[in-house]
Amino acid sequence: MSNIVRFGVSLEKDLLEKFDSLIESRNYTNRSEAIRDLIRQELIKEEWIEGEDVAGAITLVYDHHKRELLNKITDIQHDFQNIIISTQHIHLDHHNCLELIAVRGNPGQIQKLADRLRSIKGVKHGTLSMTTTGKNI
Repeated sequence: MSNIVRFGVSLEKDLLEKFDSLIESRNYTNRSEAIRDLIRQELIKEEWIEGEDVAGAITLVYDHHKRELLNKITDIQHDFQNIIISTQHIHLDHHNCLELIAVRGNPGQIQKLADRLRSIKGVKHGTLSMTTTGKNI
């Protein structure tokens, strides 16, 4: 017997049309898969709010010619080595570098690390992509 459960959803016509346009633009083959992804996204947000073991990626773009910037980034990473799984340093051009930092652990600590790294003078852009370890989804 399948674990799939079918249920009905009532929506206003214009909301459904907007949803259909959205899922088409994102290349979903059907509404069900799009709804499953929306549900998963909300469950992952709850994991982050509730303080569960989570995963994510911090992305930084910075000018590596900025004095002491790389040392500051490295020092902060050492302070958070218990949640950093891996880092990757990529040279985008002569001046700009991309740093990818894979993290896992307490969401508050991960957020704190991302905030500290983004706030360093010389970091041009930083993002935190929050995801799940997959255990609860």
